[in-house]
Amino acid sequence: MPLILLGGLIFGFGLGFSHMARPEVVLDFLQFEDFGLLFVMFGAAIVSGIAFALVPRIRDSAPLTGDAYERRLKPFDRNVLVGGAIFGVGWGLSGICPGAAYASLGTGNVAILWALAGMFLGAYVQGYWRSRTAETDAAASAAD
Repeated sequence: MPLILLGGLIFGFGLGFSHMARPEVVLDFLQFEDFGLLFVMFGAAIVSGIAFALVPRIRDSAPLTGDAYERRLKPFDRNVLVGGAIFGVGWGLSGICPGAAYASLGTGNVAILWALAGMFLGAYVQGYWRSRTAETDAAASAAD
């Protein structure tokens, strides 16, 4: 658990230090006025890519869970497209990405609580809708 806390602290500090936790910076990026966020994302992608390529060669299992490393490919379907579109609209309207929202709260942006409440409410509604859909599908297949 201390390793998870340390990783979160480093991530949050990096977002705050690079000013990526400020909604104005994100909105400027989305309006093609400031490309600093693009460089931060590319830097993170490069570090992550190197880690994903090297760590499985160095270690046989994950340090926290002990599970073997494996690739989990998920299907690219309608749900991914619709969810990505909804996420993108929310990101564009608020200027807040979920990871940056917590870092923004840490920098003293109390108004971000509205965006966090919206994210939690949206996740709850989606989970409720998904469980209701699963129940309906199960009932329909049981009736057959």
